[in-house]
Amino acid sequence: MPYQEQEEIEKLKKKLKQQEKKNSEIRDQMAIQRTIFANERTLMAYMRTAIALLGGGFAAVKLSQDLYMEIIGLILMPAGLLLAIYSLYRYVQKQKLIERQREDYAHTSHHHAALHEKETSSYESTD
Repeated sequence: MPYQEQEEIEKLKKKLKQQEKKNSEIRDQMAIQRTIFANERTLMAYMRTAIALLGGGFAAVKLSQDLYMEIIGLILMPAGLLLAIYSLYRYVQKQKLIERQREDYAHTSHHHAALHEKETSSYESTD
């Protein structure tokens, strides 16, 4: 194979490796976004349940003539309020954890590219 073709192949391999590194970092960033969205979906699910408990308890107290339904309603309303408070607490804690891990994440594609260049310049490729 002519030297020019080998050189072109090496350049293409180098570009491909660099693009693979960039792609892996894009996947990492997208994974972080998916984690944030999952945390938000979980909060919404908790809130939906809390509102249902509050609404059911309120309806049981206001619309029922029976004492046991009023007692159930009086139990459901604080349970819904506690669930809403817990869900907000849980959401904030998870969001802080996600942000800490996001801050600790370091982009490495430029480091990989520099390392690859140094490695390829230190020896002659036999491919």
